[in-house]
Amino acid sequence: QGQLVESGGGSVQAGGSLKLSCTASAYSFSTCRMAWYRQAPGKERELVSSTNRSGTATYADSVKGRFTISRDTGKSTLYLQMNSLKIEGTAVYYCASCWSVSRREYNYWGKGTQVTVSS
Repeated sequence: QGQLVESGGGSVQAGGSLKLSCTASAYSFSTCRMAWYRQAPGKERELVSSTNRSGTATYADSVKGRFTISRDTGKSTLYLQMNSLKIEGTAVYYCASCWSVSRREYNYWGKGTQVTVSS
């Protein structure tokens, strides 16, 4: 029910683009809030973007205007289009779903996909 599978990571030069995908179960995709997080080496995990069932999105200040989160209900897939990538965008990117109010945490996590941005 909660399985998430990310794809689309890779290596890109600064200024380039990548599009990440996260395939979820139809149940969680249709009922849950979903998000993208990232964790850079030696740093804490940070929220990049999130979206509710209606498609209303939030973004970290560091990616506003460059990243776009979207959902394809028919494919139960969450996307993160990343443009104008910066070197500091190098991180493992994780997909998460189903926010738990009681735990103040997402219930389900993917294994992550590596994004490396070089100069």
